[in-house]
Amino acid sequence: MINRVIIMVLDGFGIGEAPDAKKYGDEGSNTLAGIYNNASLNIPNMQKLGLYNIDGVDVGEKTKKTIGAYGRAQEQADGKNSPVGHWEMSGYTKHPGFTTYPNAFPKKLVDEFIEKTGVKGILCNEVGSGTEILKRFGEEHIRTGYPIIYTSADSVFQIAAHEDVIPVEKLYEICNITRKILDNPEYNIGTVIARPFIGDKAENFTRTYNRKDYESSTFGRTMLDVIYENNKDVIAIGKIEDLFSGRSITKAIHTSGNTDGIEKTINEIEQDTEGLIFTNLVDTDMLYGHRNDIQGYARALEYFDSKLPEIMNKLKDTDMLIVTADHGNDPSTPSTDHSREYIPILIYGKHIKENVNLGTRRTFADISATILDILNMQRLENGESFKQDIM
Repeated sequence: MINRVIIMVLDGFGIGEAPDAKKYGDEGSNTLAGIYNNASLNIPNMQKLGLYNIDGVDVGEKTKKTIGAYGRAQEQADGKNSPVGHWEMSGYTKHPGFTTYPNAFPKKLVDEFIEKTGVKGILCNEVGSGTEILKRFGEEHIRTGYPIIYTSADSVFQIAAHEDVIPVEKLYEICNITRKILDNPEYNIGTVIARPFIGDKAENFTRTYNRKDYESSTFGRTMLDVIYENNKDVIAIGKIEDLFSGRSITKAIHTSGNTDGIEKTINEIEQDTEGLIFTNLVDTDMLYGHRNDIQGYARALEYFDSKLPEIMNKLKDTDMLIVTADHGNDPSTPSTDHSREYIPILIYGKHIKENVNLGTRRTFADISATILDILNMQRLENGESFKQDIM
């Protein structure tokens, strides 16, 4: 019997372009292969779980007999970012997608932002990489006090501010107001992101872990709602609380990077709870994918892999571990944006069969369908359970 599921999401860890990658300009993207082929990647524990055995993965040495079940899933939602990825694996598929702004934000929106937030002006209003934008506008921001606003290939309204110029709590207040502005269907923007940074000149500006995401609350029913309504625990670690707008969460734990997130997950595994522990490990995406840092990405994967034996040893007999991702972010391509890719599904537990190939799942929502099936709770409309294959 399994009464608790632990999901650990390696943010941005795709394993090969999805069939519709061309629609998103992501042909050729393969986060795993891009790292493997350009760094000395050593992840023996994910290898034992079956990462290299997954259909379509053509790097790494396959394992003769994996210690768990493995497969991949294709995204059906419109979009390729963290909110829609996490929502879909939780049972809600976003259609239609949020609006993106490839030519930056319209004057009407910028004017409304200035009026309602009370700022004196703004800087930037471009599409681009956040680290490069800080280099270009950070010093002017310090001089003027104007927040830096920008977007990307995703539907995001990002607001960057130096922590000594616009204090973090004030930045959060500005983001809260902005979220309300963007709830207007006319704008249809998925995420407002507070991007605090520190440093005194362009060469050393550094974004901090005080980042906070303000998601649209226009998502439907998810497995978090079902588990919560069944009076079980829904423990959100990392940015999970932000991604689900705090809904149907019994305990939220924010983290300062992957190391912190892994330790806090281990601590929660040690507790006597039932239901769901849902962890997002953001560094692979935020620090390495978006910055095209292949070596940094490889080291982050290796660190997570080195902690897997401890995580697995801490599992109770009634636990199931799922290691997965929410989208791709291939650091080996010229793009610094997310990529439309398959995600891995690696499953381990005392009651989980070994050496099971789940093949290619049609939707991320098969994850939630399986979890609810295993927890003996009513499944949502989206997704097909693979419980019978793994137990």
